[in-house]
Amino acid sequence: MTAQGARTWLASDGFDAKAVRYGVDAYRLVYRTVDTRNRMTTASGLVVLPRNDARRLRTVSYGHGTTSYKDDAPSVAPDVWGSAPGVTFAAAGFAAVVPDYLGLGLGPGVHPWKDVPSETTASLDMLRAAKQFVPRTGRTLERQVFTTGFSQGASAALGLARALQEGQDPWFRVRAVAPIAGGYDFKGAQIPAMLRGELHPKLSVAYSSYLLTSWNRLHGLYKKPTEVFQEPYASKVEKYFDGTTPGQEMLQGLPDTIDELLTPRGFELLRKPGGSFARALDVDGEVCKAWTPRVPMRLYKVSKDEQASTLNTDHCRISLSARGVNVPVVDLGDHTYGDFRHLGANVAGTARVVRWFSGLSK
Repeated sequence: MTAQGARTWLASDGFDAKAVRYGVDAYRLVYRTVDTRNRMTTASGLVVLPRNDARRLRTVSYGHGTTSYKDDAPSVAPDVWGSAPGVTFAAAGFAAVVPDYLGLGLGPGVHPWKDVPSETTASLDMLRAAKQFVPRTGRTLERQVFTTGFSQGASAALGLARALQEGQDPWFRVRAVAPIAGGYDFKGAQIPAMLRGELHPKLSVAYSSYLLTSWNRLHGLYKKPTEVFQEPYASKVEKYFDGTTPGQEMLQGLPDTIDELLTPRGFELLRKPGGSFARALDVDGEVCKAWTPRVPMRLYKVSKDEQASTLNTDHCRISLSARGVNVPVVDLGDHTYGDFRHLGANVAGTARVVRWFSGLSK
């Protein structure tokens, strides 16, 4: 896309085009990584580069939000939404690196949703793949990486930043972190808010279903779906989240409320997590609790978020503060996308983050 083409394309879906300075070229990479059991596999992702004269490019890693359908991942999605943040950062002069995560896009198998360890390895290996690929275009990537992401990708961005700060790659270093509207504390914030009916009922059904089916594959939460899901949903719910069912079809097939979805055992599992489920939730929450960021960081949220409870951000800020890190929380104001404030946070947050990263890189 030319610069004007990028402006028109972004604006067509409500994304802010003010940061556009350059045209862009986008590439899909398929690369080696590891799965949740540390076995070799492949994954895909999007790399977007600016059409400018820079030979060394500053890098932004962007973690996308939740999708359950393989074809909605950034490197394959036909719409603006999936790749707009990548185009925004590249058009501002960065090399944008956008992993699809495991099991989405062209990746084999089923996506392990909300599994921060595999989101981290997929994101780090995507950076390594981009480092190998970009020289084919006559450029190189600088060592410092800016990490950001939306919703599910907010935790992925924190996981990647932690890995980079801990030196898990000999080349890359984290420069700044800017997660947007994340679900950082499923145990203490997100699950209780869904069960209390404080969030969008239908989407709470989808997130609860996705969590239980995905984490059952990872952690063995139940033996049969009928243990935790009521019929007629028990016989269909795992199919809805195997990557082959479009999102709208999945939503139409699920009930409108959690009361219609879960059995007493399902409610008990969410209300009082124990065993492997509790341990996995603790690992999920470590993105805010188990490390001390030593780089500039901001948390972005939208008030009255109907999908990711704002308590997630509050708890993350408190946890970081207890480790001596005072992180500013930026309220993105009243912005919606498709009638959802949560999705609007991605649009407004991307616009704010690209300006902040651009200022830090001068």
